[in-house]
Amino acid sequence: MTPKAFHEAAMALPAATMTVQWGDDQVYKVGGKMFAVIGTGVTHGGGASFKVSDVAYEVLIETGRAIAAPYLARAKWVKIADLASFDDAEVADWLKTAHALVSAKLTKKARAELRL
Repeated sequence: MTPKAFHEAAMALPAATMTVQWGDDQVYKVGGKMFAVIGTGVTHGGGASFKVSDVAYEVLIETGRAIAAPYLARAKWVKIADLASFDDAEVADWLKTAHALVSAKLTKKARAELRL
């Protein structure tokens, strides 16, 4: 997946927004909460990070397909150093899951306001 395709997949999700933080990192949010990050800044160094389920976290880490995301591992985030080596559909699915996991933690009021 290219960074452009990552951006398009993330922004296609309901109520998704993007801000630039920590230098050049693009931070994707829903309801003000992060669900994915991609960039060249200090935090991500050209890779992409996103929230995953507990099971996906274990599988991705144990198989070496991803590493625990710096600063966010305790919240079950993974980092992929070489996004280009992954299939577009697979990454888009991970983004959809990350968005859903974060959306589910929003208050009922916030979800209603965002029409989620």
